[in-house]
Amino acid sequence: MTIAFIGLGIMGSPMAANLVKAGHDVVGYDLSARRVAELESRGGKGAAGVAEAVADADLVITMLPDSPQVEEVAPVILAHGAAGLIYLDMSTIKPETSRRVAREAAAKGVRALDAPVSGGERGAVDGTLSIMVGGAAEDFEAARPVLGALGTTIVHVGPAGAGQTVKAANQLVVGGVYGLVAEAIVLLERSGVDPVAGLDVLAGGLAGSRILDLKRHSMIRREFAPGFRIDLHHKDMGIAVAAAREAGVALPLTAQVAQLVAAARAQGHGSLDHSALLKVVERLNT
Repeated sequence: MTIAFIGLGIMGSPMAANLVKAGHDVVGYDLSARRVAELESRGGKGAAGVAEAVADADLVITMLPDSPQVEEVAPVILAHGAAGLIYLDMSTIKPETSRRVAREAAAKGVRALDAPVSGGERGAVDGTLSIMVGGAAEDFEAARPVLGALGTTIVHVGPAGAGQTVKAANQLVVGGVYGLVAEAIVLLERSGVDPVAGLDVLAGGLAGSRILDLKRHSMIRREFAPGFRIDLHHKDMGIAVAAAREAGVALPLTAQVAQLVAAARAQGHGSLDHSALLKVVERLNT
């Protein structure tokens, strides 16, 4: 396939590279010329803009920061993409934005799917992302071969917008686990217990999680280089809270986690990895 990839950031760049490795012709665009050049160095092609990138594409992927960026780019894709084009938005955005894009795409003969991901930068690099897809079942099946180059858990979860709702649920769980791991580290350290030994035991028991597997040692070392920034998780928690309001459900722990993430951002940690929730918990205890 010829694939246009719009948004070559921390997640998008390795994802586009994996599509090149899988044998696809990838044409990338990003506001950063350096990122476009990186894709070219990996065997992809660069474009000067969104319209140029999508002109000859069989499939388009967007991996953008938030709903406003998708709302800006989607009309250009729909205006310049061919009828029958598959449009995979893999950004994490509001479910209602995905539903609106899907309606507008259908009117243009474009097959739109919302396909947000989980797994962080490591999952993007390794091609082991978990991908939750909303949209028509037949369009999902058409896109599945491409998604297979990006992830290992690929599930059609429902109609347009459903992928984003599942991603909101993912982010509230991830944020909650980070907060609890942070509290566990503080409890162990203040109690005079080696946190490495303590978390090693937790990781092997019922408390085990992907976050403990991947992040416990870097959290103990206070290494917060971003795989996924606090700023983005703050945005995602806003989506989760809004989704709860729209569904008419009370999610009290989600609200608490959203406040912890907001506190991290207010304290100037927005550019750090979301495991930096540890810094908030530490500050509460000083």
